[in-house]
Amino acid sequence: MVDLLIETGLSRNIAKTLVFLSKRDETTSVEIEKATGLRQPEVSIAMQELRRRRWVDKRDIKKEGKGRPVHSYRLSVSWSEILAQIDREEQAKIDRIEANRKKLKTFA
Repeated sequence: MVDLLIETGLSRNIAKTLVFLSKRDETTSVEIEKATGLRQPEVSIAMQELRRRRWVDKRDIKKEGKGRPVHSYRLSVSWSEILAQIDREEQAKIDRIEANRKKLKTFA
């Protein structure tokens, strides 16, 4: 599944993170790092993009004592809706390519 998502244009880090999230109700960035083999900055950048697309919600879990809160993440829309959105984006690419091919043929 990761390779297929990469073929659609998602980055490797986003694809790995997204597939892992699809299998969990909620998870922390540390769990994502361990499961995917990504480093903290890579997970952080992937999560920014997934949140920008509105596919992921973030929640801060306050730790006991001082220190930064732990970030918890979960999909904000269903896995099937995410796949449907990617499918629509892929179809739009195909439509643009076909339109360009038609235009090119007018110059032949």
